[in-house]
Amino acid sequence: MTVELTPEQLAIHERIERGDGHLFITGRAGTGKSTLLRHLIEHSSKQIVVCAPTGVAALNVGGQTIHSLLKLPLGVIADAPLRQSAELKRLLGKLDVLVIDEISMVNADLMDAIDRSLRQARGVRSVPFGGVQVVMFGDPYQLAPVPGDAEERAYFADHYESMWFFDARVWREECDLQVVELVHIHRQTDLEFKQALNAVRHGTVTAEIAQLLNDAGARTPPGDDVLTLATRNDTVNRINARELARLPGRPKTATAEITGDFGGRQYPADAELELKLGAQVMFLRNDAEQRWVNGSLGRVVDIGGTVWVEVDGEQHEVEPAVWEQYRYSYSPTTKEIKRDVVAEFTQFPLRLAWAVTIHKSQGKTFDRAVVDLGQRAFAPGQTYVALSRLTSLDGLYLSRPLQPRDIIVDQRVRRFIHEVRERDAARASGADLRDAPAAGAPPAETAAQEDRRDRIEALFAPDAPTPF
Repeated sequence: MTVELTPEQLAIHERIERGDGHLFITGRAGTGKSTLLRHLIEHSSKQIVVCAPTGVAALNVGGQTIHSLLKLPLGVIADAPLRQSAELKRLLGKLDVLVIDEISMVNADLMDAIDRSLRQARGVRSVPFGGVQVVMFGDPYQLAPVPGDAEERAYFADHYESMWFFDARVWREECDLQVVELVHIHRQTDLEFKQALNAVRHGTVTAEIAQLLNDAGARTPPGDDVLTLATRNDTVNRINARELARLPGRPKTATAEITGDFGGRQYPADAELELKLGAQVMFLRNDAEQRWVNGSLGRVVDIGGTVWVEVDGEQHEVEPAVWEQYRYSYSPTTKEIKRDVVAEFTQFPLRLAWAVTIHKSQGKTFDRAVVDLGQRAFAPGQTYVALSRLTSLDGLYLSRPLQPRDIIVDQRVRRFIHEVRERDAARASGADLRDAPAAGAPPAETAAQEDRRDRIEALFAPDAPTPF
């Protein structure tokens, strides 16, 4: 599917092509980060390798996981020796640009390990990332790094200002990270809704904004087929199982075909997909003929060798899709970096969709949905992700009114963005940049003055919600 870039997306693409500076490309939900990333992969004149922190994220962008690509150990890496084969060194030695998607899920320790791995492989230890240009995509207001066990938490408390990638030593001490924010929102057009979403994103929800969202969401959904976005897997599984059981007949099961070294169980679709006639489903891939997109909802109307699904009044035959897992290597023949398919996952690109988790709704667009936050949202950005999937207020239904405890924003993200804006303002005004804080640098008051136990607790506790 060919997508035409906006002027701001094209400008960023040209900036990457012409320069060698390290970029963090961010923006609110619906600003086209994924579109720009795909365009860069397909049209860059540079030798590019794409990676992501999780298997599913890597599949979505046709890349490798960070750990698989760089052969890094799992868990905290710290100063552990990095074993690199001659093949890996050849690959990284020819690299121009390393693209990292969903960078907000990458912790500071892994970020520093990426830096050290590239320096070591390329034999250029005095230059950050061994001279490779690093381009990162993501929104820290939507996804956060996942803390590990108590020992891992203590390690980060002792060695970093936070777990976030922007607090890695390579950014704080050695390297200038340039932040570029996409600002044109494609998903929503209503200014009032855009402003409300921005307030939820930044944790600045007023009583008036809360009332706007709650009044819109208080309406009764027009039917049982309205998609529910829920915080918990058990809620989603219960709703989908209940609605499937209500349909007559026995379910038919489509079993995925998995070949090659797929690794783990982070599959892009259900390995065992149960369907019945009348089941509500969501598409998990864009269609080459543009009959549906990733996130389109439909209803199963026939099941045979293939599945027929009705979408917006039209019936379409849906065939199994193939998700390919890639591995990068360097070809001495062509003198280029190539991608080889090392595993395939074949399944109908469908998922039962009376309900879906907020996490799995990431990147998708819906005209209407019920937002079910349970007793409360439990992760920073969770409420923002759910609400921002919708195209308008008219499609918002809330299982209960939003409460202040549902609006969670990580204070370290606020600090980072504030410092970036201060630095950019200083640069624009011609002030001495030495007087402006570096992106990701800690505040003047050092955390070393605090009690270590308080540091560990504060390190992983987001800002308390502000009352409406």
